[in-house]
Order: sequence, then structure tokens, then C-alpha cells
Amino acid sequence: MTTNIGMEQLIPLVNQLQDAFSHTGQQLNIDLPQIAVVGGQSAGKSSVLENFVGKDFLPRGSGIVTRRPLVLQLMTSKTGEWGEFLHCKGKKFTDFNEIRKEIEEETDRMTGSNKGISPIPINLRVHSPHVLNLTLVDLPGMTKVAVGDQPVDIEAQIREMILQFVTKENCLILAVSPANADLANSDALKMAKEVDPQGVRTIGVITKLDLMDEGTDAKQILENKLLPLRRGYIGVVNRSQKDIDGRKDIRAALGAEKRFFLSHPSYRHMAEKLGTPHLQKVLNQQLTNHIKDTLPTLQSKLQKQMMDMEKEVEEYKNYKPDDPGRKTKAMLQMIQAFNVSFEQLIEGTGASIDTLELSGGAKINRIFHERFPYELVKMEFDEQSLRKEISVVIQNIHAIRTGLFTPDTAFEEIVKSQIKKLKAPAIKCVDMVSTELMNVLRKCSEKMSRYPMLRDETDRVVSTHVRERESKTKQQVSSLISFELSYINTNHDDFIGFANASQKGVDRGTKKKSVGNQDMVIRKGWLNLHNVSFIKGSSKEFWFALSAEQLTWFKDDEEKDKKFILSLENIRLRDMEKGFMSSKFGFALYSTEQRNVYKDYRQLELSAETQDVVDSWKASFLRAGVYPERTSEIKVCENSVVSFILSLCCELI
Repeated sequence: MTTNIGMEQLIPLVNQLQDAFSHTGQQLNIDLPQIAVVGGQSAGKSSVLENFVGKDFLPRGSGIVTRRPLVLQLMTSKTGEWGEFLHCKGKKFTDFNEIRKEIEEETDRMTGSNKGISPIPINLRVHSPHVLNLTLVDLPGMTKVAVGDQPVDIEAQIREMILQFVTKENCLILAVSPANADLANSDALKMAKEVDPQGVRTIGVITKLDLMDEGTDAKQILENKLLPLRRGYIGVVNRSQKDIDGRKDIRAALGAEKRFFLSHPSYRHMAEKLGTPHLQKVLNQQLTNHIKDTLPTLQSKLQKQMMDMEKEVEEYKNYKPDDPGRKTKAMLQMIQAFNVSFEQLIEGTGASIDTLELSGGAKINRIFHERFPYELVKMEFDEQSLRKEISVVIQNIHAIRTGLFTPDTAFEEIVKSQIKKLKAPAIKCVDMVSTELMNVLRKCSEKMSRYPMLRDETDRVVSTHVRERESKTKQQVSSLISFELSYINTNHDDFIGFANASQKGVDRGTKKKSVGNQDMVIRKGWLNLHNVSFIKGSSKEFWFALSAEQLTWFKDDEEKDKKFILSLENIRLRDMEKGFMSSKFGFALYSTEQRNVYKDYRQLELSAETQDVVDSWKASFLRAGVYPERTSEIKVCENSVVSFILSLCCELI
């Protein structure tokens, strides 16, 4: 032990700070010096801690036993042995079996009895004449496999919890590794290496030296020659499971440990530097020195926070709850937070991103780039009705005269009637964007739920503004349609005149095949395939890959077992009623030539879990040239509707 009385009080002082911070329940961002015990399951961590105390007081069993961090504060006392918990203030536990029971019950109170874990620590202080002043944090053992009702990502959860402690610069790492396993595969040393690559904060502990195969030893490890650490390694021998079951006294076990090291030919020359008492003494000295080294920085942080708090307290001395200025300030802060939250949802820059469904800016993006183009393509016009309209318009313009050429006025009137049809889907797009903005508004205003009147007023003001912008946007859309109606540009590159319509149509059709990579994948994903099973109403999930020329599906996303390739030539898409697929949202692919698209099936019925996924796939098929079903299929080139109208006008003169 250190002989300086002032130095001896450093660890109890840090313990008091730790308790004080735990009582506040606030994150003060103070990194207190401590020792975190890290190791895999059954590495011997619990036995090492019990040897320090000299009592059985930690829960034992199979699987994960330590499911919450245990902050163990050992305090030297000359008046007896007892323990006390921070959550049981004032109650002394003289029976260490009761301490074990309280740890188990407190763990279950927070995590339940299903082997779950929690990062909230349990604070236990043990007073004993047999211990040195020491503070250790016992962390859950690293595991690979979930047990019982544990979540499947239990390994990641434990790792994240341990990292919360060991990444702090003021935390010493006690890496516990069993000697009867390869040290290079030690979970504890591997994690310590990640957060402390120079090894300046890591203390190695080698357990189970008595269980090594005959003829082998850990001499090179304990001499710090194999995988060296700056603070070195210390070997200990814990009680075996048989000793624990037989309730072998820990004092007797410590005596047996000492005899083991003195009698072992590989360890006798360094026996005084091995064993639990030496480990406890070294940890006491190193933690004390560590606190001494970090004390100036710790003091500086505490003083700064104290000054900040005193300044804040000074402001509250003259605080008046009814002060209009403070109310206004608080209201502005909440409105500013609302504004930031709204902007983050639209821009996708928030700290927490929804992983389950699209929202905010992502949904608006999908409306513009998937829903709106699909609505445009769905517009239907009947050739027979169009021919009739053209005939009537031409006759009305010629009136009592007979005409030889197609009047330009007739052409413009028919084209304008078709362009006007663009207005409905454009207005619908504005409505969908406005609806999503209102959803974002409601989501952001939930943070004001403590102040319902402020929330309602914020909703009213912002929703009114959105509705005003919606109205003006619709006016702009209508104006844009009017602009397009006011002048028909027949000299544009996209316009094909009747004289060379067929030739350009052929040229463009040729170019479509030659330009671009037709094998480029447009979309991949899972879809349910219906109507191809012997069992009525059943479906099976496949991995689909859509390109510009074909649709391919596989057994899984590794794309090794190819099931079928469907050519997209003359393929159309139609919506399906939700009822036939129960809760699924679906669509179907069929051939305009009335041929089977797959084996003996006239159409492929596909579905997904949400309408958003279905809409996204529809937009992807649109990019591949698969258009939605129309009442009447019009056989025209892939040029504009304007060119088609012009050709009809010529036919009807």
C-alpha cells in the first residue's frame, strides 16, 4: 500500500464524486478515473473480484450472468465487513448472500428475467479490513450467441456497452484472459487493442494457470515477452467450479494459489509478482497514480462546470416565472427547434433517421420522380374518339367551304385539348407534396406536446402557410399549362412532321437499340410471385432484377439459381385489386399480343408489403419501357402525341 495518507484518500474521493454524479442523474461529461474489467464469458472475472473481497457475493450461472455494469467500490475499514448499494441508501448488508440476491433482483428490475442487458450501472460499496481502496467496474462478458429470449444482436449490444467505458481516456482496462486459451484470440485483449493501441491503459490478467495442459506454461506471457503491455501481466489462480460448488473458503483458496506459484518450476522465480494479493496491490497503486496524473485536468473541468453553474444560478436569483421576456425566449427556442427539426426531415440531415419507412424529403422525392411520371403515362386517349373530335373540328372550321389542306387551327385546337390533360396529374402531384408536408408538420410539432396551445397555434400558422403556398403553386402550374397552350412549336427537335414521321420513327427505333447499355440493371429487390403455385392463394418470394430488356428472377439475392427470364417486348403493367392478395399491394404483367408470359400463365401477379414499394417498382418498369394498361392500345411510333394528332388530321381531310 502507499504510505502517503493524502494519496490514500484519492480513491475514496473519486468514489464520492462518482456517487454524487449518480445521484444527480445528469450527464456532466466528467470522465472519472476508474478500472473497467473486460473479458469473455467464463474468463474468471467474477472470481478475481470475489478474491479481492474474500467473499462470495456475485451472481453465478451459465450464459450471461453480469447483465448490468457493476461499479464495485472497495473501502478499507477496521470496524467490520458490510456492503451498501447506492439505490438502497442507508441499508447495510452484512450477509454477502443477501448482496448477491440484491444484485440479481436489481438487475431483473431493470432488464427483466429474459437475459436482457442494460447500460445503467449498479453501485456497490464494500467495506472490509481485508481490502485496499479500489474502484472496479465489472462489465458483462463478451458473447457470440444469443441465449433464451435475448435479442439476436446481443453481441453488438454488449460490445457497445463495454466501449462506453473503455473508450474514455481516464479508464484503465483490466483485460482478463484465460491461460488455457490462445492469448492471440483473447476477446479482452482484442478490444483493449482497439481503444488503447499503445497499451498505456491496459493491465493484463491471466487466469486459470492451473488448468493449462501438462508441459505448457504462460511464462513468456507473464514476463511480458509475448504480446507485451506497458503495464504488464499478472497471473492468478481462482477457485475451480468444483471448489465453488463445494463452497471452498476463499482464504483457503488464496493460500492454495500462493503454494501453486511457489511450487511451480516456471513461476517460482517471480511468485512474489503473481497472485491475487499482488494484483490488488498493483491495481491500488496504479489507480492512485492514475488519479494523481489526471487530477489537474479533472479539477480544471470541475471548476469550469462549477463556474458555468454558478453563473446560471446567479441568473435564476432574479428569476420571475411571469417575466414576459423569459416566456418569449423559451417560446422562440421551441419554435427554433421546430424549424430545425422540420428542415432536417426535409433535407435528411437529422441525427435520427427512420429505418422503417420513407418520410419527409425522401417521400417528396419519390412523388416527383416516381409517382408523377407514372401518373403522366397513365393518361388515356381513345383513337376513335380522337378521330371524331378531329373530324368535327375540321368541319366546323371549314364551315360552308370545302377544304383541301388541314387547317392549322384544327391542329392547334386538338393539341391544346390534349395538353390540358397534363393539368390534372400536375395538380395531383402538388396535393401529394402538400399532404406530406402536413405529415412532417405534425411529426415536428409533437415535441411541443407539453404546451398544447403553442402546438395548436404553430400547427395553424404553418398549415395556413403551406395551404397558401399550395394554392399559389397550383396557380403557377395552371399558368405554365397556359403558356404551353399559347404557342405550339412545330420546329422543336421532339416534333415529327407528317412528311417524315415514319422515317424518323424508324430511325429513333434503331437508335434506341444501339444507344446505351441495354443490359444495365434498373432495379433489384424482393417481390412475392403469385398465381404460379399449385396451392390456391399462395405465393413465394423471389429476388427480381429488372433491366431495359428483360425481367429476371432468382431463388435468392446471391443470384446463382436463376428461375426465369421474361423479355419486356410488348409487355404492359396493370393494377390489381388488393383483396385477391389479402394484405399485399400488387400489380400484374401481361402481353399486349395475348400470349403467355410465363409457362401456361397469361400474366404474372406480383406484390409487395407496402404501396410505396409497389409504386417504386412501377416507376422502375416505366424506365424500362413497360407502360401501364390503357383502355385502348394505340399503335403509334414512340414520338409525341402531337405528331400523332397531326397524322390523323391529314387522314380526315
